[in-house]
Amino acid sequence: MSILTILEFPDERLRKKATDVVSVDEKIKKLLEDMLETMYESKGVGLAATQVNVQKRVIVIDVSEDKTAPMFLINPEIIAKDGVKESEEGCLSVPSFYETVKRAEHVRVKALGKDGKPFEFEATELLAVCVQHEIDHLDGKLFVDYLSPLKRQRIKSKLEKIHRQERSNS
Repeated sequence: MSILTILEFPDERLRKKATDVVSVDEKIKKLLEDMLETMYESKGVGLAATQVNVQKRVIVIDVSEDKTAPMFLINPEIIAKDGVKESEEGCLSVPSFYETVKRAEHVRVKALGKDGKPFEFEATELLAVCVQHEIDHLDGKLFVDYLSPLKRQRIKSKLEKIHRQERSNS
């Protein structure tokens, strides 16, 4: 397994839409394992393939306290949602920033598993937020897009400054 590089906002590659996975082969299974390792290493609860510059509809999630319940979602799709809930979100691609975002309170999702077989599940609480957040990534959308233009610009400016400093120090 390998630790992958996570793209950071405002990198334009985060805006690319992912394409469906046609076949759950060994390459996709390795990607899932590498993404899971990367997510755990980065202390995240979800990671979309687009965040590691792979334009495939692949997500890994683990919202368990002890990180023992990984979920692998291939070609995930929200088929029903209801309710509205505000919660604080962060993102591995927008490090150190947390903002309140409105999302559906309850979602029903269908996807393929790591075995290539279809399954469906219901999600509430943190899992519902995480699924919606990661599917947004696959569609080229970031949680900062839910913020006011002023807040989004402030975050972008701060991250650009950090990236410039990192480049000048290396």
